[in-house]
Amino acid sequence: MMSSKPANNLYPVFLQLKHLRVLVVGGGHVGEEKLQSLLRSCPDAQVTLVAPEISDTIRTMAASYGGLVLLPKVFEAADLVAKDLVIAATNDTTLNLQVKEAAQDAGILANIADTPALCDFYLGSIVNKGDLKIAISTNGKSPTIAKRLKEVINDAIPAEMESVLNNMQAIRSKMNGNFADKVRKLDEITGVLVTDRNPTAQAAEKKWKRVASRLIWLFTAMFVGHILLSSVPLPSVGEIWAQAGEYITGQFALFVLAGFLAQLVDGLLGMGYGVTSATCLISFGVNPVSVSAAIHTSEIFSSGVSGYSHYKFGNVNRKLFKHLVIPGVLGAILGAGLLVIAGEHAGKWLMPAIALYAMFLGLKIFSRAFQLRQSGNNKVKRVGWLAGAGGFLDSFGGGGWGPIVTSTLISKGRHPRYTIGTVSLTEFFVTLASAATFFFTTGVSHLSVVIGLLIGGVIAAPLAARLAGKLPARTMMIGVGVIVMIWSIRLIVKTFL
Repeated sequence: MMSSKPANNLYPVFLQLKHLRVLVVGGGHVGEEKLQSLLRSCPDAQVTLVAPEISDTIRTMAASYGGLVLLPKVFEAADLVAKDLVIAATNDTTLNLQVKEAAQDAGILANIADTPALCDFYLGSIVNKGDLKIAISTNGKSPTIAKRLKEVINDAIPAEMESVLNNMQAIRSKMNGNFADKVRKLDEITGVLVTDRNPTAQAAEKKWKRVASRLIWLFTAMFVGHILLSSVPLPSVGEIWAQAGEYITGQFALFVLAGFLAQLVDGLLGMGYGVTSATCLISFGVNPVSVSAAIHTSEIFSSGVSGYSHYKFGNVNRKLFKHLVIPGVLGAILGAGLLVIAGEHAGKWLMPAIALYAMFLGLKIFSRAFQLRQSGNNKVKRVGWLAGAGGFLDSFGGGGWGPIVTSTLISKGRHPRYTIGTVSLTEFFVTLASAATFFFTTGVSHLSVVIGLLIGGVIAAPLAARLAGKLPARTMMIGVGVIVMIWSIRLIVKTFL
């Protein structure tokens, strides 16, 4: 029996646009959107655009895509000769109807912008994860809903899916037997994707959580123990009350604000804690020496909360984390130990060169955010060496983990969200490794500044991690590029003044 309920009767297909000839009518904003959708999916598509006026953005696209031909003229039915598809991308209802009628006479499928009743096919929202492509359609009822579903699905599919597909292709090519046997074996292999959790992965996750938790508690005990031992013999009640007054003053609230802003920037962009907090504290009148000591101590706790928040909100690439954490920690220990032996000014000669390198990366990331054609994910070779260098410079030179590691990975095509989340989680272990050395040698000073930064950072960390998964990739890349350039300029000026 036929169902009386309304149904979406569209039949989804994936077209080889490089084998088809597409005509787009309209050179304005709507035409830009349609072209970007077509060329993003298939950069080799053969597209002809007809319009009496063509925007500068479309002309720029034509310079980047060899298959895009621009005809600055009024549409005529003859333009449909030797075409397979036509898209009317204008706000002119009369012209759109003319295109539809001409396409119907020529026997060509047509898409008419914002007019579902005249469309032979729709351009759905597309989720693209390497070779995996998912098209979403609402039967023309709500492109906005299709866009929101695209965002949800895009966030739900892990960044590692491209590696999964490559591995499955390799497994499939090596399998022997008939078709039924291959299907059964592949079904067993992929069954883990729909189970609640992989037991092995779950055990590994619990292990890392235990390690992180014990390290946090250990350093907290060291921190509190240092404060208590430094207070022996205990001061009088009046002295304790006088010291407590530091934490209810307006200046303490400014320290909290500085910690909040610094961690918000660092959690969103994977860097910038030192630059932001130092700028705020110095503007509040805090001594530069106090600023350096306080930032180094408070960052341990704020980076721990930030890393956990990024992990909780799914911003961490576990495979990348495993490649970063051990080399990063070893580099941090080596840098901290060498700095203690050589003296705190020993690393200054190295930082100008690092700043110039970071400046180059910042400019590259910033310009890449505005490129119309985004290159694929270029595999970063020797990730461990990169992490080791970042950890060493962060300890020995007084900063650089985020600007060096995050910016290098993003400049190579890594997704900003997962790069920032993974680097932020790793930063906790790197910061803890370097800070433990300094803690034993210099102790803790300027407690009111440390606690203020700590409170503000803990408040901001979950918020920043949550927003990092919502910001568009282009926005995050622009932010990373700007922060890296600011960090580089500040470091160069600080070195030579």
